[in-house]
Amino acid sequence: MKKAALHNLGCKVNAYETEAMQQMLEEAGYEIVPFSEKADVYVINTCSVTNMADRKSRQMLHRAKKRNPDAAVVAAGCYVQTKEDEAKCDEAIDILIGNNQKKELVERLDAFFAGRGEKVEAVVDINHEKQAFEELTLDHAAEHTRAFIKVQDGCNQFCSYCIIPYARGRVRSRNVQNVLEEVKRLAASGYQEVVLTGIHLSSYGIDCGESLLHLIQMVHQVEGIRRIRLGSLEPRIVTETFAEELAKAQVKVSVKVGEGGKVFGSVSSKEIAEAVKEQMHLEIDKKKIQLKEQIKTLGTHIVSVKLHPEVTAELNVDRKSVV
Repeated sequence: MKKAALHNLGCKVNAYETEAMQQMLEEAGYEIVPFSEKADVYVINTCSVTNMADRKSRQMLHRAKKRNPDAAVVAAGCYVQTKEDEAKCDEAIDILIGNNQKKELVERLDAFFAGRGEKVEAVVDINHEKQAFEELTLDHAAEHTRAFIKVQDGCNQFCSYCIIPYARGRVRSRNVQNVLEEVKRLAASGYQEVVLTGIHLSSYGIDCGESLLHLIQMVHQVEGIRRIRLGSLEPRIVTETFAEELAKAQVKVSVKVGEGGKVFGSVSSKEIAEAVKEQMHLEIDKKKIQLKEQIKTLGTHIVSVKLHPEVTAELNVDRKSVV
């Protein structure tokens, strides 16, 4: 049985893809060992967001080849995509796998071993050829209670300081049904919290007529999922529609009532934030909850939540009594 070791550099999307590649190797019969050990295959999922990231990627690739000169060293991801010519000339690299090609890892390894060590390349022109979302899946995650799920790839922003659109290509969104199927598998495995992540998560759905809000609502309906987090979210996604959807919900906070209907205690912004987290599975900073004073009376109270400098939502807080 061949041994494989993986190392991830970069963002949460990279982390998800590395876990997915590890699962592919496990299913193909590889034994996964720590990166510090001698292995037959080393997979480095690289990053290229800065010059320092490029440097770290090269260092890890060379470290792997030094650890076992006979091993197949795989350079995957953004460094390969943006520095393809440089990577081709690097003698420490045996297999090049660009973005949107990671699903071919096992196939490329088979080709490498069958070709008696000849360099193997799997890099596409991600910027000029239309790409579909690459479906990678996970049945389990490295963390015991929280699972990351990649739902989006690519970026159309082309900020002058950022290389990501060239490394990841244009926006590609994952099919809602495929996301739900993975969430259900993870929930069945005991995960109660999922983190929806992407290269530019705010752009989810612009390529297929979907929306991030709808995806969140659908994931929320999966039995067993108690919390949904959003990774790398930009403020512009918090639109009036998002605020209106939040306003439809009602948060219930119970307080003790003594004889004669006397109410004990009051409700603070901290308690409201905790109730939103428990009942709506949303994370809201208590500092965003605008309470002029703590709620001291029973009944429904409208509380403002400052989601963004230009977006304020109204949240219905129902203060109920318990004996």
